[in-house]
Amino acid sequence: MKSLYLRIYLTVVAVLLLFALAAGWLFKRNIEEERQLDQAAWSERLAAWGDLAQNNLPPADAPRAEQRAVLLEWSERLRLPLALEDAQGRRIAASDSYERIEREGPRRRWRIPLNDGRAIVVLRPQRTAVPQREGGEQRPDQAWRDGAPEREGQAARRDLPPPPPPFLSGGGLVVALLVLFIAVSAGAYPVVRRLTRQLEALKRGVETFGAGQLHHRVSVSGRDEVAAVAASFNQAADRIEALVRSHQSLLANASHELRSPLARLKMALSLLETASPESRASLMQEIGNNIRELDALVEEVLLASRLDAAPRLDRHDPVHLLALAAEEGAYVDARVEGTDAMVRGDERLLRRALRNLLENARRYGGSEPIEVSVTVEGQDAVVRVCDRGPGVPEDQRERIFEPFYRMPGHAEHAGGVGLGLSLVRQIAERHRGQARCERREGGGSCFSLRLPLAAA
Repeated sequence: MKSLYLRIYLTVVAVLLLFALAAGWLFKRNIEEERQLDQAAWSERLAAWGDLAQNNLPPADAPRAEQRAVLLEWSERLRLPLALEDAQGRRIAASDSYERIEREGPRRRWRIPLNDGRAIVVLRPQRTAVPQREGGEQRPDQAWRDGAPEREGQAARRDLPPPPPPFLSGGGLVVALLVLFIAVSAGAYPVVRRLTRQLEALKRGVETFGAGQLHHRVSVSGRDEVAAVAASFNQAADRIEALVRSHQSLLANASHELRSPLARLKMALSLLETASPESRASLMQEIGNNIRELDALVEEVLLASRLDAAPRLDRHDPVHLLALAAEEGAYVDARVEGTDAMVRGDERLLRRALRNLLENARRYGGSEPIEVSVTVEGQDAVVRVCDRGPGVPEDQRERIFEPFYRMPGHAEHAGGVGLGLSLVRQIAERHRGQARCERREGGGSCFSLRLPLAAA
C-alpha cells in the first residue's frame, strides 16, 4: 500500500475495531455472568420460599379463608407479591400487592409446586427510588416496591441487576458495536487525512523544487511537526536558491572578467614574435601582469565559492587585530594605531579581508598615506581603513560590496575585478560581523570591519 494516509487510517481503524470487539466481548461476558448469578440466587430463593410455604400453609382441605389468611400473613412478612392456586390451577388467594402488579400489565410469574398439588405463584419485586423521611432518613418499609425492606440477613431483600437492555443483548450488541465503529472511523478520517495531506503537499513541493523550479516553496500551516518540516524545507530552499544564483552570477561575471586579460595575453603573444628586442621586455612585463591578474581572479573566485558553500567557520582561533593590521599595513606603508583587540575566527580569512581593504585604499585613495585604526566599541572590535581618495557616493556605498561591481568611471586599468570588497563582506558575515563604507570628514572614505570581541 503506497498511500501513507490509508496506512495510518486503516491502522487506527483496525486498532479501534479490535478494542471495540474486545470491550464488547468482555462486557457481554460479565453481563452473562451477572445474569447467571442472579438466576441462581433467585432459584435458591424460590426453593426456600417453597419449603417455607410447604411447612406453614394449612392443608389443601382447610377452609379457603384460613389458607388465604396464612398466605396474606406470609406475603406481608416476606414483602412479596404471592398467590395460591389449587391443583386445578384455580386461584385460592392472592395478596393485594400481587393483584395490583397484575393489573399493571403482563409480568413473568414463578410457580412453586407444593407436595399436595397446590402451587405458590411469585411475582419478582423491583427496586425503586427509596422514599425519604423528613430530615433525609430512609423509610425502610418502602425501600422496595411491593418488596422487603433492606435488612441484613433477609434473602428476599436482595435483588441483583436486571437483565441488560435489548440493544446490548444478542444481535443488538453487534449492531451497537458496528455503529460505534462507523462513528469512530468517520471521526478519525478527517484527522488522519489532514495530517497526510500536509505530507503530500510537502512531497509535491520537494519534487517541484527538485525539478528545477528553485523559486517554489511549500505552504506552512499549523504548529505541528509537519509544519516545522515545511518551514525547514523552505529555509533550505532559500539557501540553495541563493547559492545557485550566486554561483551562476559568479560564473557569468568571472567568464566576462577573464576575457580582458586573456585577450591582452593573446595580443601580447602575437606581437612577441615580431617585436623588436627593445619592445620584448615591455611585452614580457605585460604578459606577466596579465598572468598575475588571472591568478588573482581565479583565487578570488574560488574563495568566494568556498565562502558561499560554507556559511559557518571551521576555525575559531584567537586573532589580535592590531598586530594583524600592522603586518598587512606595512606592505602599503599605512599608518596603524589603536588598541589591541582580540577576536576569534579564521586568521587567514581575516588577513585576506584586511589586505583587500588596504589594496582598495591604495588603488583609489590618492597619494596620501592610508590610515588604519583598531578600536573597541561596546562588545565589538572595529578596524577602519581610511583614505583621501574621491570618496564613494552615498547611493553606491552598498552596491560596491556586490560581486564584480565597479563604480562608474573606474576603468579596468585601475586594476581589480570587483570581487575584493564582496569578499570582505562575506568574510565579515562569516565571523558574525559587518563591513560598511562610511564618509570621511575632510574627503575620502572609511571602510570599517566590525567583529564581535572574543569572550574573556
